[in-house]
Amino acid sequence: MSPAEDNAAEYGIDELSKVDGIDIVTFNQILEMDDDDEHDFSSAIVFDFFNQAKETFDNMDNAFKDKELKTLSDLGHFLKGSSATLGLTKIRDECEKIQRYGKNENLNGTPEPDDERCLECIGEALKSVKSDFIVVEAAFKKFYGEKDA
Repeated sequence: MSPAEDNAAEYGIDELSKVDGIDIVTFNQILEMDDDDEHDFSSAIVFDFFNQAKETFDNMDNAFKDKELKTLSDLGHFLKGSSATLGLTKIRDECEKIQRYGKNENLNGTPEPDDERCLECIGEALKSVKSDFIVVEAAFKKFYGEKDA
């Protein structure tokens, strides 16, 4: 049994399903695409997402500092889609907030003309999404048997 399999036996899908912010039904669809018990396909998708998210968070931080609402909206939209594909619901939801406020919209889609109010809400969503990301990343590292989990 490989180290990843040993760790997955200790921290399996049942444990992963208990993590707030992971839609296990959606994630199981990704797991079904794996050819073997090594999870090569799904782990590549998950860890590519983590790298992509970290880079996107850096870009969001820069856009936030520069008060670039349109850029924040675009980045929020981008990360919302890839997180939804993996079933990362809390990350998806926070990115939806960033996207909407970046378009000067409230969460219900009504206009929010106050840029400063939008930036304040985006700042809160950025803190939340980064916190949620840390939790999810740690859970997936345990699931896949990564050493720094």
